Amino acid sequence: MSQGKKEVKNKKQGLHPRNKHQGQYDFKALKSSYPELSDFIKPNAYHNESIDFADPKAVKALNKALLFNQYDVKYWDIPQNYLCPPIPGRADYIHHLADLLGKSNAEKTPVGKKIVCMDIGVGANCIYPIVGVKEYGWSFIGTDIDQNAIKSANKIIDQNPFLNEQVEIRHQPRKNSFFNGILKKGEKIDVSICNPPFHTSYEAAQAGSLRKVGNLKGKKVSKAHLNFGGRSNELWCKGGEKQFIGDMIYESKKYALNCLWFSTLVSKESNLKSVYASLKRAKSFSVKTLDMGQGNKISRVVAWTFQDQKQQKVWQEKRFNS
Repeated sequence: MSQGKKEVKNKKQGLHPRNKHQGQYDFKALKSSYPELSDFIKPNAYHNESIDFADPKAVKALNKALLFNQYDVKYWDIPQNYLCPPIPGRADYIHHLADLLGKSNAEKTPVGKKIVCMDIGVGANCIYPIVGVKEYGWSFIGTDIDQNAIKSANKIIDQNPFLNEQVEIRHQPRKNSFFNGILKKGEKIDVSICNPPFHTSYEAAQAGSLRKVGNLKGKKVSKAHLNFGGRSNELWCKGGEKQFIGDMIYESKKYALNCLWFSTLVSKESNLKSVYASLKRAKSFSVKTLDMGQGNKISRVVAWTFQDQKQQKVWQEKRFNS
């Protein structure tokens, strides 16, 4: 048994080959799908059409246009101040996980609604289920502790028929739990995904926003709105990303036979050492680190399983090829 073994892919720039968001945004097509985007488009420093990525309204309009144009979404909206995530990066996570599941299935990507993905902290935006259902036909269980986020996600599902039968949103009543209180006895999921709160406090989140907006504008700023929004449970928690992921790993061991691959985004590279240590303590069978590139930004997904090769083979036969 290779407990705690880490498999690290070579870092490379660029989105996943199957990601629809390669290259520059096609603003002509996006405006056609969502005309309101036109109000936010203006020339950038290179005289190309763009938007002000420091403007929350512009970012939200861009997301609507992308979803309408490339995922056939008929309705999408989020309440004010809720997280409005960058869609290309979220799509990359889904595509890399599809590859991961494929490696557990003789290099054949499992597709269809029998494949179940659990989105821990689905949020008001419901982005991961939209991409996963549209690209691979998977089913989703989305969880959240925020009732307003759940209400928003359910409205998106209700207004888009292709999501109706394949996405279920469940309220997580236990603030510090992940699978406990959500998974039913004997219920199986093929993979879990999560975008953890990054910061340790409101003040840290605000400081991070100032840096981000300053970088976007090319100058120091003293006041800024979070350009992608976000509430406390979305952006910060006690102990930040490191503690959140450590707690998730600890709890995941109790559900070793309920899920083939657990996974999470790890935004801060310096947190990887702690994540690997937690996985070693939990006695995971295999750990994989998947690097994702978008421009000059590198992010990563850490995935782990407690199932040995024999158990994975049985899972493949029963769930992927039955």
